[in-house]
Amino acid sequence: MSQSHQQPALSKCPGCDEPPAAGDLFCGACGYDLSAVPARPGDRPTMAITVPPAASGSEAVRWPAAAETDSSDAPAPVHRPSDLPGTDSGGRPLAEQEQEQVQEQGPLGGPEPSAVPVRHDDRAEPGGAEHSGDFALAAPDPRTAEHTAAAAAPAAGGKVCVACRSGRVDPDGYCENCGHAQPRERDHMEQELGSVAAVSDRGLRHHRNEDSFAVSSTALPDGSPAVVAIVCDGVSSASRPDEASAAAANAANESLLASLPRGTHPQQAMHEAIVAASEAVNALAQEPAGAMEHDAHRHQNAPACTLVGAVMAGELLIVGWVGDSRVYWVPEDRSRPTARLTEDDSWAAQMVAAGLMNEAEAYADERAHAITGWLGADAYELEPHTAAFKPDRPGLVVVCTDGLWNYAESAEEMAAAVPADAQEHPLRGAQVLVGHALDGGGHDNVTVALLPFAVRPQGAGSACETV
Repeated sequence: MSQSHQQPALSKCPGCDEPPAAGDLFCGACGYDLSAVPARPGDRPTMAITVPPAASGSEAVRWPAAAETDSSDAPAPVHRPSDLPGTDSGGRPLAEQEQEQVQEQGPLGGPEPSAVPVRHDDRAEPGGAEHSGDFALAAPDPRTAEHTAAAAAPAAGGKVCVACRSGRVDPDGYCENCGHAQPRERDHMEQELGSVAAVSDRGLRHHRNEDSFAVSSTALPDGSPAVVAIVCDGVSSASRPDEASAAAANAANESLLASLPRGTHPQQAMHEAIVAASEAVNALAQEPAGAMEHDAHRHQNAPACTLVGAVMAGELLIVGWVGDSRVYWVPEDRSRPTARLTEDDSWAAQMVAAGLMNEAEAYADERAHAITGWLGADAYELEPHTAAFKPDRPGLVVVCTDGLWNYAESAEEMAAAVPADAQEHPLRGAQVLVGHALDGGGHDNVTVALLPFAVRPQGAGSACETV
């Protein structure tokens, strides 16, 4: 039987929301064409979808229980179609269909991989008997010894990052892998050579170590030993102070090693060494042609540094200096008097020497550490200071920059900071003195060299006698 189309009854006009009268084809309020409203679709009865009963003689499907996960971040295992019993639309078991797909598409559902071997995470060979289904790893397993060994040596002659222990360090001092800034080689330096030792540290406030040192030993013409210690402090207000201190220390050390074996008097050798150091620092100020055009004031800020050195030769102790780095004498018998063997080239020292201020007032002034003598192209007339001493008892020679003596200024304070066994263990003693400065605040670079002076007691007298 055919059914006629009936206009759906509307509760309100779609145009003005007014209820239309029964049988109206147009809205009486707004004139909306009520016949344009689409007819309601015919009923479509809902059919219940049920699981078909199991075939006779067969058991219900048993779904494998998912493995429980622990508190780690490992993801829950994923079931593959071949893990579940059943058949496809053609009546074949799903396990057979899965096997055919693996053979045609490869183990990961994509094209068959190339012949390049890819190691799996949990087995040595892809065709091994044990297979956990893990994805193949294109990169080496970081847990293997081979990967660790390769990471430890990223490149021939290259440095390994101190932070991640795997990245290569660029020439600019940063790790290519993690970007960590590497400590500079000069941030902390230690050297022990026989009976002389030196330690230098960047300190806690400076961004680089502008100090430098050189320790060495040689033989005099008569075969007796000569021990050398040079300590230099770069002038921070000058350009390239770290280069200046290194150049001065190396030049002075090489000059002494060349002149002492020839029989040059140690005091004269020290004077010549300071002159050689000055020439080495002056050479750093030489610039290529045209450099002055870019910096008209560069010649007024040439590399500069201070220098202090000590030489033990025979029964003599020779000291030489330019600037405010110092040499102290600390006798082995601490009941004996100590002494400072150098005089600063500084504003404070000049005020004291002129009688205008006492030492306490001068060094309390903010201008106290303004140096009046240094090595550099812009220095005033070079006046190397040298002195010779003949100690009559064993003791310890302390050669240091102001980064140390700022925290132990007087001879008595320095003697109190020196460990009792520093004469037998000079390296440890130098380490303790550097630690003393760091504990005090470490406001400057700290460098100290210790030279034990061993002589047989020759009776009463002053700790040092000027020759």
